[in-house]
Amino acid sequence: MDRLYISDWRAWCASGAQCLADSPHSMPLPVGHSLPGMLRRRLDATGRATCDILHRLTPADACPLIHASRHGDVSHTLAMLEALANSEPLSPTRFSMSVHNAVLGVYSIAHNHRLPLQALGACGHEFDALLTEASGYLDAGYESVVVVFSEGELPDIYQGHTSHPGHACAVGLRLTYRANAGPRLTAARTPTPGEPTPHEIISWLAGETPWLDALTRWQQEAG
Repeated sequence: MDRLYISDWRAWCASGAQCLADSPHSMPLPVGHSLPGMLRRRLDATGRATCDILHRLTPADACPLIHASRHGDVSHTLAMLEALANSEPLSPTRFSMSVHNAVLGVYSIAHNHRLPLQALGACGHEFDALLTEASGYLDAGYESVVVVFSEGELPDIYQGHTSHPGHACAVGLRLTYRANAGPRLTAARTPTPGEPTPHEIISWLAGETPWLDALTRWQQEAG
């Protein structure tokens, strides 16, 4: 995967002050401008931001899209678990929007996207999983792949029980094998990859840290 180059990237945080407020890589607020109203209402702010990032990064001739989230829209999942505990009927709409591929599904409807779509959850290793899957599509001959890693708000009941960036955020990258398209990703041969959050990836892409963290494998080099 050392052939990967970042040709462009975008980032969003629920609070603009927390995330590259004056950077050209920061997505404008409010989010959801890339979606028609009927579809925009189906997603929370993180899902809308993810669609905006996909829309900004996807080239005119389209490419495969991959979305990863450790928790997904956990608020919908928690609401359904509470309904089950109270012997209440489940909402089919709520269920359909709680699954990991819901955001990509909304995006594909809004933009008539007909190339491959993939949704991932990897127990904290989402960034490695995104790069691995993107490399597979590039090996298959695609010119570029757009990947987005997002996390929504975490309900209070989950606090302290799972790693989380502390606020809703999303980051997207357009990846390619085309040399000198942008920074090249290089891998250090560490035995144990880290578990970076989207916010940590944003800080790394912005140049605030040369490595993603002390354990993970990815570093940027000039293309």
